[in-house]
Amino acid sequence: MVLEQVKAKAIRWLEDNRGLVIVLFCLPASFLFDIFIQFRIWLDRKLSVTTSHKQRVQKIQDHVTEWSKLPASEKKPLCTARPNWLSLSVTFFDKKKCHQVPIDLHTVLSLDEQNLTVTVEPNVTVREICKYLIPKGYTLAVTLEIGDATLGGLAFGVGMTTYSHKVGLYQEAIVSYEVVTADGKVITVTDSNEHSDLYYCLPWSHGTLGFLVGLTLKIVKVKPYVHMQYIPCHSQDEYCNKIMELSGATNKDTKVADYLEVTIYDKDEAVIMVGNFADVDSSSRSKINDVCWFYKPWFYKHVETFLKKGGEEYIPLNSYLLRHNRAIFWVLESMIPFGNHPVFRAFLGWLCPPKPAFLKFTTTQAVREMTFAKQVFQDIVMPLDTLKEQVDTAVKLFDTYPLLVYPCRIYDHKGGAPQGQLRAPPKSRLVPGTNYSMFNDLGVYGTPGQVERREPYNPTYAMRAMEKFTRDVGGYAFLYADIFMTEEEFNEMFDMTLYNQVRTKYHCDGAFPTLYDKVKPEIDVIAIGETYAIKKDE
Repeated sequence: MVLEQVKAKAIRWLEDNRGLVIVLFCLPASFLFDIFIQFRIWLDRKLSVTTSHKQRVQKIQDHVTEWSKLPASEKKPLCTARPNWLSLSVTFFDKKKCHQVPIDLHTVLSLDEQNLTVTVEPNVTVREICKYLIPKGYTLAVTLEIGDATLGGLAFGVGMTTYSHKVGLYQEAIVSYEVVTADGKVITVTDSNEHSDLYYCLPWSHGTLGFLVGLTLKIVKVKPYVHMQYIPCHSQDEYCNKIMELSGATNKDTKVADYLEVTIYDKDEAVIMVGNFADVDSSSRSKINDVCWFYKPWFYKHVETFLKKGGEEYIPLNSYLLRHNRAIFWVLESMIPFGNHPVFRAFLGWLCPPKPAFLKFTTTQAVREMTFAKQVFQDIVMPLDTLKEQVDTAVKLFDTYPLLVYPCRIYDHKGGAPQGQLRAPPKSRLVPGTNYSMFNDLGVYGTPGQVERREPYNPTYAMRAMEKFTRDVGGYAFLYADIFMTEEEFNEMFDMTLYNQVRTKYHCDGAFPTLYDKVKPEIDVIAIGETYAIKKDE
């Protein structure tokens, strides 16, 4: 009894002083941890210079071949040996139950300026590809805003950005995959060769269909800056209608901007951001704002200043692409409530953000449970014409702001036939004269208002209600986050028809975990959610 009281008081103290704890311990430790990780990666790459891509892939094939010769009683499902804490997923898949295969592939392989593609190994990060491409006048067609995300992780998971209203999800920008199958063979997978069925199932597969060893991605020509226009909106109808118009959701001939997003600060208050590639002449240089400098306000806080009156500025392209990195969108405010204070930014802003890898590396079971129960991290893809209902539902369940909205095309590639885990959008929702519908990512990150106010909050109820709403409108939950669905509900949200056929064709059953087993939380989220709800009620 006494021990429980001490534990409760300690948890309450940590909650009340979490910013201080993170500043005094997590930020310095995270900084040193990152130096060590970067040195290790640098060393791995120096050593790999002596080998070719083909030789490195052969090592992976050899691992799979050795696994195939094991007695049936000793065979475990295959997975990569990459530590859980290096991934951006909030879950901790138990790799001890699998046969782990090292994937030491970190190199940019080639740039094809004629066909506008770049070929990379899967562990190249977003920050690295930006550093490689932007000085040459290019960027990826779909570039996630978190620098530590890997291009391979996005390929087998999902990626979306503010360019997605023009090209779709990250998977639409992939020309080909190089994959080692369960048989140890290396195959090239495209949308038009004999492996086209696999091509459509690899996105959202999370490593359950093979090992990714290379991919070729579409790139776009760019200019050095992004000209940003900030459009304030003061009613829900205003921002919902305007984003439909600006994204081209109602007219395929609408001239759309290069980048488009909405940050919602209150149900009736939002800022729409419209960005276009630009050069800057001498008369406009005073409008340049490099938003990524450590002493500058967090980007979403900077955008909030345009609520009263819109405005414009020019942001260097690299800084625009990584604009949300410093505050991890706005998650850092939950960790360090005073983190955007000018004094903090001036003296310690350069240490931010704490590295996701470090936060996961130091996560204990108790911390994992507490974090899950008292925070929300969700990205959900839903039809854009339901945005009003999306916002109303998210606010009712989580009561947290800001909310992120990225418009995004979802394509019908096969005339309504199975096309991977995402169904073809219904014909009634297609933009007239096209084969795509306009969806959007709704990003909900941070601490629910009920938790902030120390009111009763049941994360199980909230998340299951959000998942049901998502299924009802024909949407999809990003699988990097905790899911609360049963397997039956999961199969209702996602179309597993072609995926299951592909698993059989490429001998994945028994060789790789199933998708649901791979992405379901390693903890009993429903039981823990109910437990924390009871504690609050008491």
